[in-house]
Amino acid sequence: MNAEVKWIEGFTFLGQSQSGHSVVMDGNGGEKAPSPMEMLLMAAGGCSSVDVVAGLKSENQAVTGCVAKLSSERREVAPKLFTYINIHFEVSGESLDPKIVEQVTADSLQKYCSVCLMLGEGIEMTHSWDIV
Repeated sequence: MNAEVKWIEGFTFLGQSQSGHSVVMDGNGGEKAPSPMEMLLMAAGGCSSVDVVAGLKSENQAVTGCVAKLSSERREVAPKLFTYINIHFEVSGESLDPKIVEQVTADSLQKYCSVCLMLGEGIEMTHSWDIV
């Protein structure tokens, strides 16, 4: 996998993925676009959500929605690394089995989500879930 990040102006950067998609990032606290750290947090939410939806579908669950709400804590001083991330999944669907939802959300963070597994090496990562 390859990517390119180009400085635009100030602290604004344009990232381009190998697949040709672009994203603007703002290193000035997210003033004009998400900051790189916000992008990393959203990447964890996106990656784990893919696993949750795919896992529920593979278990023949009639999932109709999945929202990942992430909360985090960071060090106060530079480098301001994440020290804690929680991903709360709000899953909706028809007659969802809570035991399957519990297992699929846990498996995402512990077995399948590449982003979470990389982050989890150095920080405390937790998850929770609700059927809504």
